[in-house]
Amino acid sequence: MPSVMLRKREDGKLLFYVAKKDLEETIESIEFDRPDKWGGEVVLGDGSRYYFDLLDAPPKIPITLQAKRL
Repeated sequence: MPSVMLRKREDGKLLFYVAKKDLEETIESIEFDRPDKWGGEVVLGDGSRYYFDLLDAPPKIPITLQAKRL
């Protein structure tokens, strides 16, 4: 599972960055993006999909998390 960094762009969209692969993409959708549940399947701008373990609340950005490629 790669470590990925999430940060916000100036327009408010989330960026997904994997350093070892030099991959930086905009997150297009997150399966759960609610005040009481955050994470699940994430779809990137290039169509690739990753999975974050569910959190009880949205994380404070920037943050580094473990992601599983689907």
